[in-house]
Amino acid sequence: MNDIFIDNNIAKNFASPVDKEYKKLINWLISKDENAYLVLSQKIQNEYLESSSQSKSRSNIAAIVNMLRKQGRTNEFSNSEIKQFQQKYFTKIIIKKHNLYSSNRDSNHIPIILMSERKKALTIDKGLTEVSEHL
Repeated sequence: MNDIFIDNNIAKNFASPVDKEYKKLINWLISKDENAYLVLSQKIQNEYLESSSQSKSRSNIAAIVNMLRKQGRTNEFSNSEIKQFQQKYFTKIIIKKHNLYSSNRDSNHIPIILMSERKKALTIDKGLTEVSEHL
């Protein structure tokens, strides 16, 4: 399974992609490639909906999530799974050492990235990237 977490700072541009790399990513996701999976949580889905709710484009992230879900190509984590993971692995020492939850508003995405199959994320959020690289 080639799953990937795509932060909303990338996905919000899917409705009208200008960059050819965005177009390649979108094409990979919407292709019938059985290995193309999107990593999801309720939090990231809410962010996707906020940024694309007005778009009628078939390439907006909400439409892509809906299509992938129908095809069974999502790797979704529930709030309880995320909480269990955090309780097990995010000790007070880890939280303090890596400044989790205070330095980055997207730090709640870290558990689903770590729980995903490939542990890959696509983001332009420097804070999320720096925290994730050190875990």
